[in-house]
Amino acid sequence: MSGKIIDNVTRSSGTIAPTTGGLSWESAVITASTVTVEGNRGYYINTTSNACTVTLPSAASIGDQIILVDYARTFATNNLIIDSNGNNFQGSSDTFTVDYTTNAQSISIVFSDSTKGWIPVSDDAVTDAPVQPPTQKGIFGFGTTGDFQNMTNLVNSSGVIAADVTGVGTARGFLAAGSYGGDKAIFGFGPNSAAVDQNLTNKVSNLGVVAADTAGVGTGRFNLAGVEFGGDQLIFGYGQTGSLISLTNKVSNVGTVAADVTGVGTARYALAGSGYGSSGQGLFAYGFTSGDVSLKNLVSNTGVVAADVAGVGTARSFLAAATYGGDKAVFAYGITGGLQNVKNLVSNIGVVAADVSGVGTARSQPAATNYGGDKAIFAYGVVSGQVSMSNLVNSSGVIASDVTGVGTARRSLGAAGFSFSA
Repeated sequence: MSGKIIDNVTRSSGTIAPTTGGLSWESAVITASTVTVEGNRGYYINTTSNACTVTLPSAASIGDQIILVDYARTFATNNLIIDSNGNNFQGSSDTFTVDYTTNAQSISIVFSDSTKGWIPVSDDAVTDAPVQPPTQKGIFGFGTTGDFQNMTNLVNSSGVIAADVTGVGTARGFLAAGSYGGDKAIFGFGPNSAAVDQNLTNKVSNLGVVAADTAGVGTGRFNLAGVEFGGDQLIFGYGQTGSLISLTNKVSNVGTVAADVTGVGTARYALAGSGYGSSGQGLFAYGFTSGDVSLKNLVSNTGVVAADVAGVGTARSFLAAATYGGDKAVFAYGITGGLQNVKNLVSNIGVVAADVSGVGTARSQPAATNYGGDKAIFAYGVVSGQVSMSNLVNSSGVIASDVTGVGTARRSLGAAGFSFSA
């Protein structure tokens, strides 16, 4: 290759010009890594799983038009590559590589002549993707007081925790929770009163109603974490059985738990996780191996867990995390030798910031959830005994001082956001 043409975004009107003779659309979505296309046709290109090389017709006629659309908004993850197949592209010879690497691009090209070859009529990037409403309410559930519980406490859109509601399902603790389907939640895994690790789940409706047990898929375990990704899905990851594990289980947007997938990264337990970013990414961070660690593992918007990245901040375990500000995350509290009240903010590109001295009582084993669209709340945990205090987090990531909580003091519970309605 003698050069590279990248992101030929003219950003003109964004309108795809029609052809004189009309244009037909290929009905099948292209998912293959290579495809040869024809003139005067449109194609939906899905690069969710792999990059796609599109080979243009070698025998093109003046006025031939081809439209290529980013079907899954993933060109930035896996590129669209154009092979002009012996013809020029925008006046450059076929020795150049043409990559489109911006999510949501729609590319319309027309063949001119042998001099300029294929010319983009429009290669506009659509940035105003539909934005899912943020969740407005939260739920804390299960945990232990010394005995495992199945009670829940709802959180309204102002961050007020309601009184105990007797839960449905197997009482347990050391479990995980998260949102799915955009406006619903799910609690999963954890040991029961007989100290048997469970792989069952309990769904939570968009009204905050907890459903009966559903037999889960995958390895029963405890001290794991849940991370939202993709806008409407969840991934449970890590934890322990008789040994530390790094496996994951995805939860679909209808709450179906998938089979085990061997995880990437250091097997550990007592970590935390949260979503972040406008495109639906997430991360697992911190935890315990043979000692407390501060590493992180990013999760893509398709649920792919990346390799370890050395974290920033105090290595610790038994902490909690939640989203705030719409596209950022905050990790706080935990234990490492002593109880902690530090926090670490996470940017909307997944960068973990250095420690900030927290506000409120240092403790471990709390839970956290987002609420009110762009805020978060940490609640419960253990100091010298179980507590029911809470700490609100504003849309800028500032943690407020203690508020005496409502409900039974407990620890090792789960929490998640639900409901688009305030």
